[in-house]
Amino acid sequence: MSKSTNASKHAAAGVSAGVGSGVGRHAGAGSGVAAQSTAGAGPVSGVDSAVDLVRSNSPISGVAAGADPSAASAASHAAAGSAVDAAPVIAVSKLNVDLAGRRVLNDVTMSAAAGELVGLLGPNGAGKTTLLRSILHLIPTVSGSIAIGGDTSKNARKHIGYVPQRQQFAWDFPISVLDTVVLGRVKTIGWFRRPGERDYLAAIEALDRTGMTKFRDRPVGDLSGGQRQRVLVARALALQPTVLLLDEPFTGLDMPTQELLSELFATLASEGETLIMSTHDIAGAVSACSRIVLLNRTVIADGTPQELNDPELWRSTFSIRPDNPLLAVVEQTVQTLQRKDSAGSVGSAAAASSAASAVSAVSRGSAVSPASSTPTVAIAHD
Repeated sequence: MSKSTNASKHAAAGVSAGVGSGVGRHAGAGSGVAAQSTAGAGPVSGVDSAVDLVRSNSPISGVAAGADPSAASAASHAAAGSAVDAAPVIAVSKLNVDLAGRRVLNDVTMSAAAGELVGLLGPNGAGKTTLLRSILHLIPTVSGSIAIGGDTSKNARKHIGYVPQRQQFAWDFPISVLDTVVLGRVKTIGWFRRPGERDYLAAIEALDRTGMTKFRDRPVGDLSGGQRQRVLVARALALQPTVLLLDEPFTGLDMPTQELLSELFATLASEGETLIMSTHDIAGAVSACSRIVLLNRTVIADGTPQELNDPELWRSTFSIRPDNPLLAVVEQTVQTLQRKDSAGSVGSAAAASSAASAVSAVSRGSAVSPASSTPTVAIAHD
């Protein structure tokens, strides 16, 4: 399937049917139980030749093709512009969540459309992970609604690929990289059934996109931190989801691995995927994301990076002094984006993606949040 066909499918349908799940079974003992049920199954015959089959028929990502990171980022912004008028794939409305008797999320409203890479930024304890887990229906909510493609039931989470924080996975379990990725399709396979050729093909394609195919037979416990992160991303992609939630995917990674994953995320967005990423890499998020949500128990601001150029929004979010270096980093990054926009770089770079080429005249500076035409501003409650 070509990138343009894939993007059209996502944009038209919002959420495709029949996507496997396995969400919520990525960590700790749950991972061990799932691994035990399939680790001994082994690949089906023809897996080696299937690698070439997948590479010849799947879209080539920015990682595999060695695409220019700036072009991939620009394509992500332009693709988001095309989704401005589309119905949001994820819609969170007036969400309230309590944990251990304490209000963690207060009246949170946000949305994300097909083709958007949304950065979720805030300090430690701001509720970023809680929001992602709430979208997955993994924790109870006090009030409010969460809809995936218009569906507010728990069944909607089968359309979501989830990449948890790396330390949440049981890396000492004796299982190979390939079988770990196949486990991402456990709800499609069934808990007591062997994976089939379709499952291995999906896993191999995911490994290929993350640059991990050559490690497929290696035990996950022998991998480096960056390789482990790519395995988690591959496992989420094996679901072939329309929504990808990323919880701190860059923590503890070296710069080359961060660049590799950033290019992949931008490429997925350009193909029509909906991505929400929590991160502490503020400069990277401002540079790469089509939209930024500043969160500190409630939504402080929601808009394009260029719209969020008021230092007070960042001060309110992170509770920092006016002379904090963070503000200078954000200001410099936003100014760089604005200069690129004024030079027309986004319009020219959007040709790197067939999904984004139709809207190459739309710059990131004019891209508007699906939820609002102006940034949403609020002050977090104590």
